[in-house]
Parts: sequence; structure tokens; C-alpha cells
Amino acid sequence: MNQAESERLEALLESRGYLPVPGTEEADLIIINSCVVRRSAENRALNKLMLLRHLKKKCPEKKVALTGCLVSDDLEALKQQYPFVDHFFKAGEKFCFEGITDSDPGELPAQASVSSPVTIIQGCNNYCTYCIVPYRRGREKSRPPAEIAREAETLVVRGAREIVLLGQNVDSYGQDLPEKPDLANLLEMLNGINGLWRIRFLTSHPKDMSLRLIEAIASLDKVCEKVNLPVQAGDDEILAAMGRGYTAEQYITLVESLRKAVPEIALTTDVIVGFPGEDERRFNNTLRLLRRIRFDGVHAAMYSPRPETLAAKKFVDDVSKDEKKRRVKLVEEMQAEIAGVINARLAGQKQEVLVEGRKKGRWYGRSRSDKLVFFEHSGNWSGRLAPVTIENTSPWSLKGRIKQ
Repeated sequence: MNQAESERLEALLESRGYLPVPGTEEADLIIINSCVVRRSAENRALNKLMLLRHLKKKCPEKKVALTGCLVSDDLEALKQQYPFVDHFFKAGEKFCFEGITDSDPGELPAQASVSSPVTIIQGCNNYCTYCIVPYRRGREKSRPPAEIAREAETLVVRGAREIVLLGQNVDSYGQDLPEKPDLANLLEMLNGINGLWRIRFLTSHPKDMSLRLIEAIASLDKVCEKVNLPVQAGDDEILAAMGRGYTAEQYITLVESLRKAVPEIALTTDVIVGFPGEDERRFNNTLRLLRRIRFDGVHAAMYSPRPETLAAKKFVDDVSKDEKKRRVKLVEEMQAEIAGVINARLAGQKQEVLVEGRKKGRWYGRSRSDKLVFFEHSGNWSGRLAPVTIENTSPWSLKGRIKQ
């Protein structure tokens, strides 16, 4: 979502006569789009701000703006803490500074990316105990379906061939709108756009994924067979402390429903290790769930207390940093082995790859199941669907060739 918002900001600035420059030394206007979901992300944003403090002292004519989840409701405190920042605006808010005003729904790139993000819902109503998002992005606010469709159509005209629908919880889409459309309704609408080849969406919440949505994934030809379904933990006590709203067995049942409806579906997930109270037994329950489900990809992160969240107020961060690192390593090693086996099954198969560009002399793109695929060919495949026969596999990517 930060990437999508940054692209819109870049397009807005370029439409008002600004040009991108290589670095901050050459810039007249510098915008920091921050993330504070984890402490490491927050530290990166803070380090960048400290560098800008020195730059601003040397070049006071430069303008600095801060957005993203580092911007809280207490703007006066932020102004006192970062007096060198000229403008603050919250994540998802319109940019209005230096005579530049964002239009609704914001500027779109003149040349869209082959795979273009589209935000469909901001905020979250779930208030998981570890998550700062509801406090910084607010409660759920969906965009009207017609507005989203117009944006998708415009992006397709400008070169997009795949649309990625974004939200902190896309499965809750539309419940705050008068007509109460759901994500399945939206997918059905977008599926009819001429020139659009693929549709993806993320991120889903297990307790909010409906059978209707599963049926839409199974029946709509442009909706890709890939779902990101964060489990966060495999132990019921930890899941309850996180406020996730489901048990490990309920999650497994949901996965079984997905795989029954869409046998070829690729599943990825997120896991937090070292949540307060996660002893070795509870962590092993998470490992056991990951082995049982066998995901295509797992993103493992170490728990870090986030200010304002219930977990930071209620629980003691009682798992050491070294132990969290050990657990992340165990998850990553196990997942590399699982993904290696899953991807090896694709050797010799032909995959339809939507080509996004070139990297180190090779074309690259993604299959419908979101596998990263590289291949070499003398033709121009940018923005096209390439029939790639897979020859080499690894846990992280695939390599192949186009047979003549």
C-alpha cells in the first residue's frame, strides 16, 4: 500500500512540473513515506529523518514532508519533535502542500506499471493486539466500486495488464458502504474490463474470508490462483492473545475449503514469532501448522511492541531478541525446504508468465500463482504473456525458456 501511495504522489508531483532526482542533495521537495508496522521499519524512517535534519540545516530552502503511519493524530507533538519537517499528512490522506492539491481519487501514472496496485479499502476494524494500523490508518473506509472500476480501466488504457487490489483487510471490503457490496462483487465487476488480463488481491483476514469469495476465485477467469492468508501463529493460546478471532483448526478448515474449490491455488502466509507468552511448546505448534499446510511462501517476522497497541500495554515482551532470531531462522529453513519441493514439481511444465521487465539481461515476470520466473529471449516480451517452460527451480524463483 505504501508503494501504491508513493506512485500516486510521484504522479501528482510530475503532473505539477516536478521531476524525480537521484537523491536528497539535488531535491527541492523530499517526501518520506513511513511504515511503523515493525520497529525495524520505524527505525529506518527515523534514521532517514535524522539525515534530513542535517541536510535541512545546511539547505533550509529544501522542503520536507512526512506521511505514512509514523504520522499520528498528535500533529503538535510531531512538529515539536521534528521542527525541520515542513508538512505532515496521515497515511491515505490527500496531499495539499506548496500549492499542490491531490484530486480524487488521486493522480494516476501517465504510464502504468504492467502490474498496478489499486487501493480499495483503508484502515482496519479488527484491532489485533499487536497491530498499530487501526490507530494510524483508522477504521475501515471502502472506496465505491464504480470509482475503483474507473481507476482500473484508466490504468489498463495506460498499460496495466494486472491489477492488485490492496487493503489492510480486503475481505472486509464494502461493509461500510450503503449498498454493502463485497469483494466478490468487486471482482465480478473488474473481471469484465477489456484489456485486463489478471486480478490479484491482498491482504486477507482468515476470519473474514467468505465462501462467496472462495467461489469467485474459483469461477472468475481473470482472478489469479493465489491467496495471501496471514495465520500469524499456530497455537490457539497465542492466537487468542493476539485477538485474531479463529483457532488453528478453523484456519486449517478454511485452507481445506480453498484447496477443494481451487486445487491449484498457491497460498502464502505471515507469521509472528516471539509474541509475549510464546514458549517453546507454543512455537512448536506454529511449526507443526506450517508443516501440515505446506505454504508456497511464508514471511516470518519477530514481534516488536508497537506503542498504543493492547499487547504493548498488557503483555511483557518476554522472548529475547536472540531467541526470536533463532525462531525466525527455523521457520525460514523449514519453509525453504517446503517451497523447494513445491516448486520442483513445476519443472518441465509450461507457465504463463506476465512479463514485467528485464533484470541482469533476463526477462522476468510472474506466473498466475505468483511464482517469480526468469527467462532469456531476444524478443521484446515487456507487458506480454510469455509461455515459459520451466527448466530450473529453487525455493525463491523459477528459470525457463520459450521453446521455438
